[in-house]
Amino acid sequence: MKIAGNRTVILIVASLSSFLTPFMGSSVSVALPSIGKAFSLDALTLGWISTSYLIASSVFLLPLGRAADIYGRKRIFIWGIALYTVSSILIVLSPLASILITFRVLQGLGSSMVFGTGTAILIEAYPPEERGRVLGINVAATYLGLSLGPFLGGILTGSFGWESVFLSVVPIGLAVLILALKGIDERGRGEGPGGFDMAGSLIYSVSLIGVMYGFSKIPGQIGFTLTFAGAAGLLLFVVWESKVEGPVLDMSLMTRNRQFAFSNLAAFIHYSSTFAVTFLMSLYLQEVRGMSPEGAGLLLVSQPLVMMFFSPLAGRLSDKIEPRFLASLGMAVTCLGLIMLVFLPEPASLMNILLPLTVMGFGFALFSSPNTNAIMSSVDKRAYGLASGMIATMRLTGQTASMGIVLVLFAVFIGQNRILPHVFPDFIKSMKAGFLIFSLLCAAGAAASMARGRIHEAKDGSFRG
Repeated sequence: MKIAGNRTVILIVASLSSFLTPFMGSSVSVALPSIGKAFSLDALTLGWISTSYLIASSVFLLPLGRAADIYGRKRIFIWGIALYTVSSILIVLSPLASILITFRVLQGLGSSMVFGTGTAILIEAYPPEERGRVLGINVAATYLGLSLGPFLGGILTGSFGWESVFLSVVPIGLAVLILALKGIDERGRGEGPGGFDMAGSLIYSVSLIGVMYGFSKIPGQIGFTLTFAGAAGLLLFVVWESKVEGPVLDMSLMTRNRQFAFSNLAAFIHYSSTFAVTFLMSLYLQEVRGMSPEGAGLLLVSQPLVMMFFSPLAGRLSDKIEPRFLASLGMAVTCLGLIMLVFLPEPASLMNILLPLTVMGFGFALFSSPNTNAIMSSVDKRAYGLASGMIATMRLTGQTASMGIVLVLFAVFIGQNRILPHVFPDFIKSMKAGFLIFSLLCAAGAAASMARGRIHEAKDGSFRG
């Protein structure tokens, strides 16, 4: 079998690209207060700096993943990393917040092109007996980005300004681009039945945008209208994809494979209930507590560090213990951490903040690796690429939903006001309301996690689920 380029180079390229997006996401959360001050932004507009990126990534991930199968994964990947790098520079040069948000959309588009192809390229290059090892390295790179993001983002923001956070990824992006051009052969072109489903892509994209933009306008009438219209559009997308040849998303895995469906549902709920915590805590620590970006970043890094340390262990355990038990326990532990944040005293000590973040990190580690193992183990080898794409889609749409919930709460409690001392009580109310909603979501997610069937083989050689 012809190898799709140099394996070592491909592993480096995939790992660096997996590092970039979580690093950017977590470091930008720390830089947001500085961006808000630079552009005199209210809380809602500030939230859109994160949300616009997530929406763009979510909207384009599935269509571009399908396009990569048709037109070539290397081509889509290279255009994606190039767009990601250029948009990072353009963000720094933005004279207005509206322009900055526009370039964040372009950065999200680039991210979706990378996400939709990077894992597929990596899996394609290695034989089955080596995929677990290289995917483990790839996941470690993701958590490394999450761990370093708040810490380095805080240092960069405090020392060189918020612009340095976006510029810091440019050298990495250029390195990935050069290595990809030289080390990856074009493969994966023309795979799968049918052509590109443009109609399904448009239905999906417009509907998801409608849901998220509608969220930001609740409780106004336009907000409810757009949200329900978007939800109806997503239902139409499901119906369309189940009938069209060459769908953007193969719905048979969601309707006929309980393990796959409920594992992905659990992933969506978990990311919906956890992603915005860093955003809220960053604002709380810097605006309410008056901490420096460096101090806030150092405190927030505790969660991803715990995740990075325990995730490999949880992954190995999931080969022996049913993933649903480990993942469900992880959801319950995460729920406990969120409940601790709901009852965060005011003023809170550093230990009051550090302990729930550490608990959440441990819960996330128990959930993530076993849940990913369950998803990948529930499909045959021919569907590995699709399964990887679904994991990324659940992650991004869950993160988008998490920020959407926060935007709704900001609209209700804060409105168009900046986060200044006279608004602090309302901000804290919105923050704790968010933690309460997230804890309830986690409880529901634990139920979804337990509802999946058995992945491991029973003593009689059968499978259940």
